[in-house]
Amino acid sequence: MSIWTRITEAISALASGEGLASVFDKLRSAPERSVGFTIAVIALGAKMAKADGQVTRDEVTAFREVFQIADGDAAGAAKVFNLARTDVAGFDEYARRIKGMFGDDMPLLSDLMEGLFHIAMADGIYHPNENAFLEEVAKIFSLPHGEFEALRARFVPNSSPLPHSVLGIAPDASVEEARSAWRKLVRANHPDALTARGLPEEAVKLAEKRMIDINRAWETISGKSI
Repeated sequence: MSIWTRITEAISALASGEGLASVFDKLRSAPERSVGFTIAVIALGAKMAKADGQVTRDEVTAFREVFQIADGDAAGAAKVFNLARTDVAGFDEYARRIKGMFGDDMPLLSDLMEGLFHIAMADGIYHPNENAFLEEVAKIFSLPHGEFEALRARFVPNSSPLPHSVLGIAPDASVEEARSAWRKLVRANHPDALTARGLPEEAVKLAEKRMIDINRAWETISGKSI
């Protein structure tokens, strides 16, 4: 059974009135966690797409970029998007249910936030309402502020010129501290590590841009080519 078939089943349960809490409770275990991750990004992304007052083709396309959605699965993905966009539940309720599903799995919640930043920047504009949305979601997720700032530094132009922000270290950190942070991030973002923490194969592509940013930050600090 493909991930999009399972997603469609979960969304059908929501549409039949089963309830948000019940559906997310069923997605706690593997491989359903990967289904839950995908639903979480698309559902919150759909809510966020309205934060700047409009839903653009760029933002919708961003979903397909994050998850590499095949043409045959596009209808299922659109169904998730449209349900979340029109559902009466607020984004904060979705965020709390998602937090309850993933608990204190900060790496996975950070992956989810990264998908949301990708969607927010799809149209090339970081709207203040999108920033407020993401800050509130990060707060509900209990994501450390420094990690949120590192994500924003990578995605939002001119939000921070410091490569240290990308590596999550202090501006006055030594080169050795930077090297240690860089190596830790490289290990954490290996495809096997991403899959192990529940990231669906369709979303592993998220790590490609992340590794480019991480390596570029280390190259800037160390003054060497990787």
